[in-house]
Amino acid sequence: MAKASRNEHTSKKVASTASKLLSNPKTPKAVKSVAASALTQARDKAKKKGK
Repeated sequence: MAKASRNEHTSKKVASTASKLLSNPKTPKAVKSVAASALTQARDKAKKKGK
């Protein structure tokens, strides 16, 4: 199995789709597992600085 590079991240579109799949109770467990894996590789949202 190929080792992923440290700078590879899931795209915003894929992360959004994965999030929707995880929140749907009808999504099969196998699909949820893949979606969760994709989200762990997604970039963190940038934190906004306080006033």
